[in-house]
Amino acid sequence: MPTLSDEKRLRVLAGLVNGNSIRAVSRMTDVHQDTIGRFALAMGEGCQRLHDRLVRGLACAFVDMDEQHSWCGKRQVNVDPAKDDPSRVGEQWTWAAICRTSTLTIAWHVGKRDAAGADALVADTRARLAVMPQITTDGLALYEAAILLYFGYVVPYAKQIKRFANGGGRPGFAEKFSHAKGVDLIEKRVVFGAPDLDRATTYAVERSNLTNRQWNARLHRRTLAFSKKLPNHRASIALAYVYRNLCHIPRDMRETPAMAAGVTDHVWGLDELMAMALDELVGERPTAQSLVIPKPATTARELPPGRGWLHVVPSGGGSPAPAPAPVTPPTAPAAPVPATAPAPAEPSGQLDLFAWRPPTREPVQLSLFGDDGRP
Repeated sequence: MPTLSDEKRLRVLAGLVNGNSIRAVSRMTDVHQDTIGRFALAMGEGCQRLHDRLVRGLACAFVDMDEQHSWCGKRQVNVDPAKDDPSRVGEQWTWAAICRTSTLTIAWHVGKRDAAGADALVADTRARLAVMPQITTDGLALYEAAILLYFGYVVPYAKQIKRFANGGGRPGFAEKFSHAKGVDLIEKRVVFGAPDLDRATTYAVERSNLTNRQWNARLHRRTLAFSKKLPNHRASIALAYVYRNLCHIPRDMRETPAMAAGVTDHVWGLDELMAMALDELVGERPTAQSLVIPKPATTARELPPGRGWLHVVPSGGGSPAPAPAPVTPPTAPAAPVPATAPAPAEPSGQLDLFAWRPPTREPVQLSLFGDDGRP
C-alpha cells in the first residue's frame, strides 16, 4: 500500500465498491492481486472501526433483521474437521439489522447460522440504539431468545413468515403443498409486546441483501470470487456496508442513510472515506444504554419507570371503530294502562326456575323406626 499513490488507491477502491472481484480490479488498475487484497483488508478493518465510532445513540422507529448466505474457503457445507476449521470454511452467513426509515445498516455480523450469530447481531444492535424500536424478522426461531435477552418483553417484536408456492427452490416442497401452487402465503405473528402488524415487514433488509449481492463480488451466486479467508470476507462486508451508509444516496432518497439517521451532515466521497478509514484508531465499541420507550399514538397510561406504556391495542386489523349511532330525542310517556290480573299460564311441562317457590305445607319428618319401634 505505501507504494501506491492516492490516485491509484482511489481507483482500486472504486473498483471494489462497485461489484468487481480482485482479479477484475487488478486488470482494470494494473495493480497486483496481493496488493489489492492487503489494501481491501486494511480498508475493511478501518471501516469497522469507523462504524463503531459513528453509529451509536440511534433513534430508529423500525428495525428489520435478516441473514444472508455466502461461502468462504470452499464451496461445501460439510468440511473435514481433521483438515479444515469448520468455523472458517464452508457456509458463512451475514446477519444484518437495518433501520427501515433511513435504510441505515445499524449492525452486522459474519458467522454461522446458529444461536451465537443471532446473539452477536442483536447485542450489537441493542448497543447502538437509544430508543426502543419495533423489530421485525423472518420466521427463524434463533432471534426470539436473543431479542428477549437484550430487549425484554416490552419490545414490540413481530415475525413475517413467507411460504412460497414453489418452496423457494427446496425439493419436495411444491409436491407437499400442491394445493397452494401459484399462491404465496405471508403470515404475521406477534411475539413480544404490541407491534403494529400493518407495518411489520422485512422488505427493507431483503432489498439491502439484494444490493449486497450486486455490489460485492464475494456474495455473487455461482461464482469463484468468494473469499478464501474469513478476515478478508468480514473486511469486504464492512467496506460495503460503510460505503453504502456514508457515500451512496439511494434512488428514492435525497441524502445518504447516515444523513437521514443523523450520523453525518454531508455526503462522503471516496477520498474522505479512504483517508478516515485508514487513519481510524482502535476505539471502544458501543455499550448498551437504557432505552427510551416512545409514547404510543393511541390512548396510553405510563407504567412505572422503565416499563413502558399501557395502551389500547386496536382489533380487527387496525380498522377504525364504528361511528356511534345518532341520539334520538326522548318521546312523551304514554298514558298509563290499568293493571289487570295476568291470565293463568297453561302447564307446558317446562320447569320454570324463576317461578318456583318453597312449599307451604308442613314438612314431614321421616322416622327411622316403624310403629312397633323396630328399625
